[in-house]
Amino acid sequence: MRSLSEQAAINNESLSQRFVAGNNRVYCNWRDQKLDHYPASPESLLVTIQDSSNLSQDELSALKAGIRCANMVFYQLEDGAGESKSGLLARNRQLGLTNIDGNLCSDVDNVTSLRVNDEGRHKFYIPYTNRRLVWHTDGYYNLPDHQILGFTLHCVRQAAQGGESMLLDHELAYIHLRDQDPAYIEAFMAPDAMIIPPNIENGVELRGARGGPVFSLMPGGALHMRFSARTRNIEWKQDSRTQEALSCLNEYLDNRDTPVYHYRLMSGQGVICNNVLHARKGFEDGGSSESTRLLYRARYYDRVENT
Repeated sequence: MRSLSEQAAINNESLSQRFVAGNNRVYCNWRDQKLDHYPASPESLLVTIQDSSNLSQDELSALKAGIRCANMVFYQLEDGAGESKSGLLARNRQLGLTNIDGNLCSDVDNVTSLRVNDEGRHKFYIPYTNRRLVWHTDGYYNLPDHQILGFTLHCVRQAAQGGESMLLDHELAYIHLRDQDPAYIEAFMAPDAMIIPPNIENGVELRGARGGPVFSLMPGGALHMRFSARTRNIEWKQDSRTQEALSCLNEYLDNRDTPVYHYRLMSGQGVICNNVLHARKGFEDGGSSESTRLLYRARYYDRVENT
């Protein structure tokens, strides 16, 4: 008779094979469990947090349990107040998020303040406007060894109107594509499936072209996805199977029946995730600082620990 540790090792080994082509039995068993237990609404994934700098064991367990089910979880600070960036970083460290990613527009601590900003280079990037953001995963333009595996968003102030987030577990997108045609997964795992052209600003190349797959497997078998629904500045492989897979994915993202979470973060609320697909509706700020949308974003080269 196997010990519990031996059985857990076997289960983990089997689970690591669920995204490998040809392992249909493991995949189907995992798929059925995933869909049977997938949370119906974002509210069912909402965890109340008393003190971000010192999460209780119950809070940690609830956060990780939600992420195991949907690769994301939502939280509400108990006092409803805004959170400092230091508090955000302290909470993330308790979840195993330590290797933070910086970018051209992040603050000195590598946390990004997402708000309307028409100064400097911010004005060239849509996240710093009030326009809608199309479906994407974060860091799809990063180097292969610096992929964004997890990120957190914290709402300090919501907009006067709009700004609703849409979020979709990338594993559900994988399931849909594989169920439609396993060849779509093969096409999206090709190393040249999607290429991001160089980022050139005022004639200076800030970042070279970045190519890579849409789906890839991390050590341990976790699924990673890099994607953007932008029609500009994305070069997709032109073979018929990749184009069919792309059309299938875009149709899935636009379908009303797709289990997308729609959630407008309020002050004191946030989302923690393993870099799921997400989008944002446009918004309007009010006339005062109290009605000007501000979110903090921290992106990591880590997944949430033990999820």
